[in-house]
Amino acid sequence: MRTVVFLGILVIAGTAGDLALARAMKRVGQVQLSPSSLLRGIADSLRQGWMWIGLALHAAAFASFMLLLSWADVSVVVPASALSYVTGVAGAKLFLRERIDGNRWAGVLLIAMGVALVLAG
Repeated sequence: MRTVVFLGILVIAGTAGDLALARAMKRVGQVQLSPSSLLRGIADSLRQGWMWIGLALHAAAFASFMLLLSWADVSVVVPASALSYVTGVAGAKLFLRERIDGNRWAGVLLIAMGVALVLAG
Protein backbone atom coordinates (compact mmCIF):
# COMPACT_ATOMS: atom_id res chain seq x y z
CA MET A 1 0.00 0.00 0.00
CA ARG A 2 2.76 2.46 0.88
CA THR A 3 4.38 1.79 -2.50
CA VAL A 4 1.18 2.81 -4.28
CA VAL A 5 0.86 5.95 -2.12
CA PHE A 6 4.43 7.05 -2.75
CA LEU A 7 4.22 6.22 -6.46
CA GLY A 8 1.18 8.51 -6.51
CA ILE A 9 3.16 11.25 -4.78
CA LEU A 10 6.05 10.76 -7.20
CA VAL A 11 3.85 10.96 -10.27
CA ILE A 12 1.54 13.76 -9.13
CA ALA A 13 4.20 15.97 -7.53
CA GLY A 14 6.56 15.43 -10.45
CA THR A 15 3.90 16.26 -13.01
CA ALA A 16 2.63 19.27 -11.07
CA GLY A 17 6.23 20.44 -10.79
CA ASP A 18 6.68 20.11 -14.56
CA LEU A 19 3.51 22.09 -15.20
CA ALA A 20 4.52 24.83 -12.76
CA LEU A 21 7.99 25.09 -14.32
CA ALA A 22 6.44 25.23 -17.80
CA ARG A 23 4.12 28.04 -16.73
CA ALA A 24 7.05 29.98 -15.25
CA MET A 25 9.18 29.55 -18.37
CA LYS A 26 6.31 30.61 -20.66
CA ARG A 27 6.20 33.86 -18.69
CA VAL A 28 9.98 34.28 -19.01
CA GLY A 29 9.91 33.69 -22.75
CA GLN A 30 12.27 31.90 -25.07
CA VAL A 31 15.83 31.56 -23.77
CA GLN A 32 18.69 31.33 -26.28
CA LEU A 33 21.75 29.10 -25.95
CA SER A 34 24.21 31.88 -25.26
CA PRO A 35 25.79 32.48 -21.84
CA SER A 36 24.21 35.91 -21.41
CA SER A 37 20.76 34.70 -22.47
CA LEU A 38 20.99 31.66 -20.18
CA LEU A 39 21.99 33.78 -17.19
CA ARG A 40 19.22 36.28 -17.91
CA GLY A 41 16.72 33.42 -18.33
CA ILE A 42 17.75 31.86 -15.03
CA ALA A 43 17.55 35.21 -13.24
CA ASP A 44 14.14 35.95 -14.76
CA SER A 45 12.83 32.48 -13.92
CA LEU A 46 13.83 32.83 -10.27
CA ARG A 47 11.54 35.87 -10.05
CA GLN A 48 8.53 33.72 -10.98
CA GLY A 49 6.46 32.26 -8.17
CA TRP A 50 5.59 29.28 -10.36
CA MET A 51 9.30 28.43 -10.59
CA TRP A 52 9.59 28.10 -6.81
CA ILE A 53 6.39 26.06 -6.63
CA GLY A 54 7.73 23.77 -9.36
CA LEU A 55 11.07 23.33 -7.60
CA ALA A 56 9.33 22.48 -4.30
CA LEU A 57 7.11 19.93 -6.04
CA HIS A 58 10.10 18.36 -7.77
CA ALA A 59 11.86 18.13 -4.40
CA ALA A 60 8.84 16.28 -2.99
CA ALA A 61 8.82 13.94 -5.99
CA PHE A 62 12.53 13.26 -5.59
CA ALA A 63 12.12 12.51 -1.87
CA SER A 64 9.31 10.10 -2.71
CA PHE A 65 11.52 8.47 -5.37
CA MET A 66 14.35 7.98 -2.87
CA LEU A 67 11.98 6.47 -0.31
CA LEU A 68 10.51 4.13 -2.92
CA LEU A 69 13.95 2.91 -3.94
CA SER A 70 14.73 2.09 -0.32
CA TRP A 71 12.04 -0.62 -0.21
CA ALA A 72 10.76 -1.37 -3.71
CA ASP A 73 12.50 -2.82 -6.76
CA VAL A 74 13.90 -0.31 -9.22
CA SER A 75 12.46 -2.53 -11.97
CA VAL A 76 9.00 -1.57 -10.69
CA VAL A 77 9.58 2.01 -9.51
CA VAL A 78 11.17 3.41 -12.67
CA PRO A 79 8.64 1.98 -15.16
CA ALA A 80 5.73 2.91 -12.88
CA SER A 81 7.03 6.48 -12.71
CA ALA A 82 6.35 6.63 -16.47
CA LEU A 83 2.75 7.33 -15.49
CA SER A 84 3.98 10.91 -15.22
CA TYR A 85 3.86 10.98 -19.05
CA VAL A 86 0.14 10.26 -18.87
CA THR A 87 -0.55 12.85 -16.19
CA GLY A 88 1.79 15.31 -17.92
CA VAL A 89 -0.16 15.25 -21.17
CA ALA A 90 -3.48 15.45 -19.34
CA GLY A 91 -2.17 18.35 -17.24
CA ALA A 92 -0.87 20.15 -20.32
CA LYS A 93 -4.33 19.84 -21.86
CA LEU A 94 -6.26 20.91 -18.75
CA PHE A 95 -4.02 23.51 -17.12
CA LEU A 96 -1.82 24.87 -19.88
CA ARG A 97 -4.52 24.63 -22.57
CA GLU A 98 -2.19 22.84 -24.98
CA ARG A 99 -3.65 21.19 -28.05
CA ILE A 100 -2.97 17.44 -27.96
CA ASP A 101 -3.35 15.54 -31.23
CA GLY A 102 -4.37 11.92 -31.70
CA ASN A 103 -0.81 10.66 -32.10
CA ARG A 104 0.15 12.01 -28.68
CA TRP A 105 -2.92 10.47 -27.06
CA ALA A 106 -2.09 7.14 -28.75
CA GLY A 107 1.46 7.33 -27.39
CA VAL A 108 0.14 8.08 -23.91
CA LEU A 109 -2.18 5.07 -24.15
CA LEU A 110 0.76 2.84 -25.11
CA ILE A 111 2.77 4.12 -22.14
CA ALA A 112 -0.15 3.49 -19.78
CA MET A 113 -0.53 -0.05 -21.12
CA GLY A 114 3.19 -0.65 -20.61
CA VAL A 115 3.00 0.54 -17.01
CA ALA A 116 -0.02 -1.72 -16.44
CA LEU A 117 1.98 -4.70 -17.75
CA VAL A 118 4.90 -3.95 -15.42
CA LEU A 119 2.65 -3.51 -12.38
CA ALA A 120 0.64 -6.66 -13.15
CA GLY A 121 3.80 -8.79 -13.18
